[in-house]
Amino acid sequence: MKTLVQKYWPIVVLIYLVAGCDSDISGDFGDDPDPGSADFSTFVALGDSYIAGYADGALYRDAQLNSLPAILAQQFALVGGGAFTQPGMPVDATGSMFFGMTDLGRTDRLILVPTGDPLSPAAPAEITPSISTDIATESIPGLYNNTGVPGAKVFHPGSTGYGNPAGLLLMPPSANPYFVRFASTTASSMQADAADQNPSFFILWVGTYDVLFYALAGGDGVDQNAANNINPVSYGPDDISDDAVFAAFYAPIVAALNTADNKGVLINLPDVTTMPYFTTVPYNATPMDAATAAASNSLPQIVNHNNEVAASALTPAEKAERTITFVTGQNALVINDDELPPVAGITENWRQATATDYVVLPTRPKLGTESVMGDPTTIWGVGTPLLDEDVLSAGEVARVETARTAYNVTITDQADADPNLLLFDADAFFTELSTTGILYGSGGISSTFAQGGGYSLDGVDLTARGYAALANEMFKLINAGFGGYIPPVDPSDYTTVFYQ
Repeated sequence: MKTLVQKYWPIVVLIYLVAGCDSDISGDFGDDPDPGSADFSTFVALGDSYIAGYADGALYRDAQLNSLPAILAQQFALVGGGAFTQPGMPVDATGSMFFGMTDLGRTDRLILVPTGDPLSPAAPAEITPSISTDIATESIPGLYNNTGVPGAKVFHPGSTGYGNPAGLLLMPPSANPYFVRFASTTASSMQADAADQNPSFFILWVGTYDVLFYALAGGDGVDQNAANNINPVSYGPDDISDDAVFAAFYAPIVAALNTADNKGVLINLPDVTTMPYFTTVPYNATPMDAATAAASNSLPQIVNHNNEVAASALTPAEKAERTITFVTGQNALVINDDELPPVAGITENWRQATATDYVVLPTRPKLGTESVMGDPTTIWGVGTPLLDEDVLSAGEVARVETARTAYNVTITDQADADPNLLLFDADAFFTELSTTGILYGSGGISSTFAQGGGYSLDGVDLTARGYAALANEMFKLINAGFGGYIPPVDPSDYTTVFYQ
């Protein structure tokens, strides 16, 4: 494997962060550590990728060593915290996974690779060489303080089949390879394995993927709220979970971890549209001079579409929404929006994107290329509309937000019902990261893709430095809630993104 050398971005980026970020991560490093009323001797974390330490599109050991729970446990050790175990991936594993001869479809980690283009000197690419993990031979069953499983939805922690390797071969799979690898038994559940450790303190962060998979797929799934479907067994992987399902499954997870004597933190769910996966590619990503705009307006497919719109019985506002016009300067991308109602005489649901649409990160390489090789009239986003999975449209965003808001009400209610449970507002943290950025004593982070230091190269999961900053905010909450003092960490001691 090539040597990985962490490289932060140029000093000008750091100067920008220091000048432009809101300063609110700080700590009094002179206070003596004190647990207050909390007991950290047995700390357990349960959840999805944000708990597991997933980063850069993969689960790999270096990221696990700097997971949010690992950073918390490091500081908890100063106030009586005990050993903290994680199901570490093999030292050289790069993320891809097999089960015997079956490829489980997990990608290798992303790193920045030089492009030779002075305008864009580095771009994310999968690390080489690839060193895959065969979980048929690399399984490490047991009880681990970090019971985080990438991709877990709210109805997965209680599932007794989620760690059964036989479920990996079903279509669709009923098991998760990450949990199959470390489940205590083939009949155990995430929830049971976490609870069996009798945590004196726990954190729970699950539910993001109940909307996130839908969003990552550009809304190419089913909103089960609209379908009133409360049977999660029938859900597709990219579906939004029904609100009632979320509430019905979340409460038992809390009950399994919570006792009359322990304490914990419940973590709410962030707004996915604050993540670089959705904010990096602008909706108006196509620059044109006057000649290019005129030529694009004259494309037969654009002329035909506009003529159909003009001849329809739509209102003026509806016609304006569907009419495609290119101008000198930046132009909105042309998208195919299946949210538009069908109209007689209009054969395509085309329109130009607006600021309330989010072009997903994997779409970026398509822009400026031809959908039909050798035909310059078929440029993606100009002569050929972007596909539904390329864009999270405004209507799809609304579905995600409706569900996420309801999920967060459930999480808040659970925290409010027990004085020994605190609510950590991850939504506020992610929002601040994407708006003002976050300063700490020796630097700062933002959500700028590949440069801001807060997000890993998958555009969804945080870097080690991002988790360190988040951990500091959680220490503030725990200190205030339980009357102790857990010292903060210095996020500058933690890595951001890597070059190969």
